[in-house]
Order: sequence, then structure tokens, then C-alpha cells
Amino acid sequence: MTVVGPFGLSVRDQALEADVQAGLAAVEEGLLEATKSDVPFITEAAQHLVRAGGKRFRPLLVMLAAQFGDPYAPGVVPSAVVVELTHLATLYHDDVMDEAEVRRGVASANARWGNSVAVLTGDFLFARASRILADLGPEAVRIQAEAFERLVTGQILETAGPRDGRDPVEHYLDVIAGKTGSLIAVSGRYGAMMSGADERTVDVLTRYGERLGTAFQLADDVLDIASDSHESGKTPGTDLREGIPTLPVLHLRAQAAATGCPADLELCRMLDGDLGDDALLAEVLRRLRAHPALEQARRDTIRYAREARAILAPLPEGFAKAALENLCDAVVHRAG
Repeated sequence: MTVVGPFGLSVRDQALEADVQAGLAAVEEGLLEATKSDVPFITEAAQHLVRAGGKRFRPLLVMLAAQFGDPYAPGVVPSAVVVELTHLATLYHDDVMDEAEVRRGVASANARWGNSVAVLTGDFLFARASRILADLGPEAVRIQAEAFERLVTGQILETAGPRDGRDPVEHYLDVIAGKTGSLIAVSGRYGAMMSGADERTVDVLTRYGERLGTAFQLADDVLDIASDSHESGKTPGTDLREGIPTLPVLHLRAQAAATGCPADLELCRMLDGDLGDDALLAEVLRRLRAHPALEQARRDTIRYAREARAILAPLPEGFAKAALENLCDAVVHRAG
């Protein structure tokens, strides 16, 4: 059994491992090629996050989904480059919106070059993704456009907040399905579609990707509070400090509103305070780690991961299906 990728993904077949590793290596080359410009400064800015590394979760899913058809089909690697370029572009924009200073262990583009350069670099990456898509056909372009619409809608809904009377937790899950699930769903869809898999398989892997994507984001929410290390790729409490309403916090606020528990109300007030204070942040993290809201968020994460795994049932048994099931297990492990 071989471990591939950043999630401890178990691959029990040497041929599958070789396909995945070769595919991801080709994607890496494709990303560097797609981010080159005749203007050296644009190349530097566009390759800033590419060279910083990352999980490459979306390209990995493309490669695994392609195993249900011809994994060597010419559209597989380019489609994986497209989804990763799109993801990277959103990170440039997200960092501007969140006023983030660090991304993947390096200075964010906006911290290094300013907001205008960061936004325009994100736009440059979208343009390059579109150029690659044009060679993959109108159906691929339509799929990407629909996913990008959902992604942006999710971002707008997050910014606007839930409408009056709407359950904040339900609103948040809709936001995550759009912001994160949509592009991961496209990863499964492109991998299957570009490899020539049948329509039922394409549908299964699309639905699987969306469910897994939601579970993946919720696991990050749990890790932001529960991790004592840099397991999540960022310092614990980062989302809390930035005022991002993650699932454990939403569960806490719902419980505080329902019960009026003084300790919960006090914790909510602390969350609304200045979490730039390290001591206050540490105390908030300590209390949240002991609060039932964190366990509730963990259960939600596990539920989504199990639903993703169940969606795979119609697919033929084999190493590729087992690897996709292992991805679900890896997400659960991250949240555990």
C-alpha cells in the first residue's frame, strides 16, 4: 500500500499510483506553463501561489475520476490544470477580501504587491484557464461557467449573510456547497467526462465531488479550532481571528440563542471581541475545544463524508473506487 498526496491517500495498486503520480506531475508542469507571461512581473505574481505548493486536491480528484475511462485521454491533464488555476485565482481574490497577510506559508500577493495587483493576477489566471478550456470544447466551457457562477454566488451569499428568518447553519452549508463544493464537483466531472466514462459514471463522480468538497471544507472548520499544530495549513484560530463564521461557531451561537446559557453567551461576546489579542484567542480556542458545538460540527463533517462515500456505490469495484473511498476516510480523519 502506497501513500499518495497530502491526505494520506492509500493506493493499493502500482499501476494506479503511477497514473496518479504522472498525472499530477504533468499538471504541475501545465500550471507553470499556463502562468508564464511575456511580462516577467506578471509571471512572478501569477506563479507566486503555484510555487508555494498546496494540496492539489482538485487535480488529484480529476486523475482518480479519469480511471473510470481512459486516464491517458488528451483532455484529462488540461482539465485538471483548469480547475487548479480557477481555484488559485479565487485565492488571490479571497485574500484581498479577507485582508490576509499569509497564504500557504508565504506572504499573500496582496500583502506583497497590493490589492490591485492581487485582483488583476487572479483575473489573469481566470483568463488563462478560459484559454485552455476553449480547446476542450463548448461543453467543458459551459460546465466551468456554471460552476464559476455558483462559486461567486456562494461568495456573495457569505458576504451578504443569511436573510431574515433563514437558519444561519443552513445558509452556511449553501455557501460552502457553492464556494467549495462546486469546483470539486467539476473536478470529478471533468475527470470522468474527459476520460470518456459513461454518463452515469460522470453523474456519480460529480455528485460525489460536491459532497466530498463540502466535507473537506467543514473538516477545515473543525481543524481551525481543534488542531494544536499547523495540520490545517494555517495557524489554529485563523478563521476566528478573521471573523469568518465557521460551522462550530454557528452551532455555538445557535445553542446560546436557544438556551440563553450564560457561559455560551459570554463565549459569543468573546468571539465578537478583539481576537488580535493572543491571550484572548487562546482562551476562546480552549473553551471552544471543550464545547459540544465542536463535536456537533465534527459529526456534520463525518456525515457529509459518509454521504460522499455512499454515492460511489454504483461504480465498479476496483482500486480507483477504493482510492475515492479512502479520500472520504482521509477527510473524516482530518476532522477526528
